[in-house]
Amino acid sequence: MAQAQEQSLESQASDPTASLMSFQFQDFFTSSVHGSSGKRNTVQFRAAIPFEIGGVSNIARLTLPGLTRNDLGETGVGDATLFNLAAFDRNWGRFGVGVVALLPTGASGVSAEKWGLGPALGFVARSSWGLAGVFNQNIFTVAGDDSRPDVNLSTLQPIISYQLGNGWSVGTSDMTFVYDWDASEFTSLPFGAKISKLIKMGGVPVQWQLSFEHNFYDETGAPKDTIGLTAKILIPK
Repeated sequence: MAQAQEQSLESQASDPTASLMSFQFQDFFTSSVHGSSGKRNTVQFRAAIPFEIGGVSNIARLTLPGLTRNDLGETGVGDATLFNLAAFDRNWGRFGVGVVALLPTGASGVSAEKWGLGPALGFVARSSWGLAGVFNQNIFTVAGDDSRPDVNLSTLQPIISYQLGNGWSVGTSDMTFVYDWDASEFTSLPFGAKISKLIKMGGVPVQWQLSFEHNFYDETGAPKDTIGLTAKILIPK
């Protein structure tokens, strides 16, 4: 745990393997869509809760999206994802292994109507300038509505955060490469960056993030350009 305590709050805020309780609220506005003139907007709530089992640090994370604008006319709460990661400190950083689940909690027309389960893993290496790593999640259908397509996906999220000082940092956005095993192709090929600022509001540390992503997966209906705004409330130990 000593290694985790040495990590700055700014660094922990950008590290998905850090034992840091946080609650974040995000808004993603897709200003352009490939092959369409439509626009979309998604809001998302995410909670990360650290705990210990047998002396091993764990991070449980719940993500709940909501579609507020869609050129296809579909809006409503989306499916929740829940994962738990067991994290292990090393002198170079931290790695984690765990499991991720897809829960069909979404509204009709938005939900995949499928239950999914699969492994999750990742690592983050730290240095004097910041951190770098990668996070992987895999979801495979285990049950659900047989009339709906299965959800068999693997995601890969690169993580780079460069500390500028005074609470400022820059790095990669939440860009996530998505491989669809049923389609046998990547269905999301984003490239993005973000700038973050950690401030205190009423004595509570909050990290604000502004991001931009371009998706190079040029398929009709796929997001093209997306702007993101995040407020991440941090609860240090």
